[in-house]
Amino acid sequence: MRVMGIDPGGAVTGYGIVDGEPQGPLHCIVCGCVRTRSGSPFEQRLKLIYDEIAGVIGRHQPQQIVFEEIFISRNMRAALQLGQARGAALIAAVHADLPVFYYAAREVKLAVTGYGGAGKEQVQSMVSGLLQLNLADWPLDTSDALALAICHHHRTASSFRLQGDRR
Repeated sequence: MRVMGIDPGGAVTGYGIVDGEPQGPLHCIVCGCVRTRSGSPFEQRLKLIYDEIAGVIGRHQPQQIVFEEIFISRNMRAALQLGQARGAALIAAVHADLPVFYYAAREVKLAVTGYGGAGKEQVQSMVSGLLQLNLADWPLDTSDALALAICHHHRTASSFRLQGDRR
């Protein structure tokens, strides 16, 4: 199963695609980020996010897309921009007719590190180990996106095992 995680932001949108069988190891197919220019008009930044995410989807053909559930922010402007960036990436997924899933940040951290209150650096370290990648020079948004994909893969693999036990 090939899963794409997306961690949207107005300045940096991280993405990562992992692939693997339900019972087997995971492999990173691609990871990276879309960086937008802070001086550019925001609608152009959203277009860039859409275009880049749609391009990654087209080139690497994930079967499912995962986003973090929306959280409440005290900074309304930042929350609105985050929501718009998320919408641009979400439209790319929907345009490709892919199923979209959502997980709470705490659930993703728990799935990857074993602790729901883990910091972003801990998540990055565990993702690096799980996928045998050196992510130290990548933005945390990239490792967060990979963590989303890993979480979904683990959740789906667990469901697969449970269904197999019922047969």
